[in-house]
Amino acid sequence: MLLQFLYPLVRYFTPFNVFQYLTFRSAYAALTTLLLCYLFGPAIIVSLRRLKIGQSIRNDGPATHLKKGGTPTMGGIMIILAITFSSLFWQDLANTKVWVTLGAFLAFGAIGFVDDYIKVTKKNSDGISAGLKFSLQIVVALAIAFILYYTGDEETSVLFIPFFKNPVIDLGPFWIPFAVLLLVGESNAVNLTDGLDGLATGLLIWVFITLAIITYLSGRADYSSYLGIPYIEGAGELTVFCLAAVGACVGFLWFNSHPAEVFMGDVGSLSLGGVIATVSLIIKKEVLMLVIGGVFVLEAASVILQVGYFKLRKRRILKMAPLHHHFELSGWVENKVVIRFWILGALFAIIALSTLKIQ
Repeated sequence: MLLQFLYPLVRYFTPFNVFQYLTFRSAYAALTTLLLCYLFGPAIIVSLRRLKIGQSIRNDGPATHLKKGGTPTMGGIMIILAITFSSLFWQDLANTKVWVTLGAFLAFGAIGFVDDYIKVTKKNSDGISAGLKFSLQIVVALAIAFILYYTGDEETSVLFIPFFKNPVIDLGPFWIPFAVLLLVGESNAVNLTDGLDGLATGLLIWVFITLAIITYLSGRADYSSYLGIPYIEGAGELTVFCLAAVGACVGFLWFNSHPAEVFMGDVGSLSLGGVIATVSLIIKKEVLMLVIGGVFVLEAASVILQVGYFKLRKRRILKMAPLHHHFELSGWVENKVVIRFWILGALFAIIALSTLKIQ
């Protein structure tokens, strides 16, 4: 918004020239969301507590979690409001990729909001039925996939694999179900990971920092050519969104760190999971996203393996799924699990960035 209103005035006031620089707007987008969460977070938490929007805890989970019952949830609203405001304020609103990303973010957030609202009103941890929740995610994912497929170029449906400079395969129209699978899978993977104080929030910081770097490089013809990665016109503008998300997650972590004053809820985890998948689709890093969000993949895989193995053998592979609960029940204290998973997330991020040149 500022770019459209202030940059044309540069002829009268030359300092307005800074608004054309992506790095300037990205940095201040992060600062904006950080300050918004930090300044308005306490008021939002008080409001959630006053409305008795508290978290319901699973009875079959670790006993140490029972004391968290009643902690305000739906704190993801704080993240959504901060990122949306910052994006509209600092991004180039003439860029269609901005609106696709923001639309995906809000749409997945809306599903999470409905799910959280029902959990709170019914005082249980189930929310809307799994079938309805999955169907709504499919509808949103299909809309995003169709928009990207029919507004993209000839490279939209091709897959780039880490360590390979050229596309490996052109999926054609089958790219649409592939994109839907990634969108739904990633949003649910982040949702599954959001089970310990600060766990998903800290991991998302690493993911968004990595995506910010890649979107910036992908949006520069010179850098993308040097690295041998696809040049995506206009993708650099998503750097602003990604760093805005970093700032929001850091600000939210101030209140979400152990012992958490507020939980993200599905409204936060589904929206953030859905949007990182959307960004990866736009910049043609669909497969690399599995590395960038490696911990999310492990968490989701642990649930799939646990359920599948139990149905086949009537036995459990893990003490409890998702994976972070297994380590808790193995004797690790909550903070140790969280910090070690953060370290693992950082390693995945470094590995993902290293693939940009090793190809």
